[in-house]
Amino acid sequence: MNLVKWDPFRELEDVTDRLNRIFGRSAIRTETSPKMLGMADWSPSVDISETDTEYLIKGEIPGVKKEDVKVTLEGGMLTLQGERKMEKEEKGKKFHRVECSYGSFMRSFRVPEDADESKVKAEFKDGMISVTLPKTAKAATPKAINVTVT
Repeated sequence: MNLVKWDPFRELEDVTDRLNRIFGRSAIRTETSPKMLGMADWSPSVDISETDTEYLIKGEIPGVKKEDVKVTLEGGMLTLQGERKMEKEEKGKKFHRVECSYGSFMRSFRVPEDADESKVKAEFKDGMISVTLPKTAKAATPKAINVTVT
């Protein structure tokens, strides 16, 4: 478990992020820079989990084609980016409501120090992107320390 230093400005950023989601916009930021770098058209939801041997990042990107998704790992940052293209309007077809988000997206995550970046794997299936980051061998082996009480 890591202790996190409280940052009052982080709470302000969280409120800003929530307001952006309400109005259908999401700011793209990396964890290394708190400044907003740009605006995405939408932001996919992700789940990040961990086992004893690996980290798993799963993102929902329905309606996105495999060739429109790009996964990069550079400088300790894992980036998922791509684009969901809107259906072209056809003659005789009217849209009465469009609630799905379209356009470009980008999500970036700091890779933990014990992840083996050389063995990252990404898989795309049924509108889900799964990125697996194995842990290094030394990190996966727990170390026991004997303590004697005097």
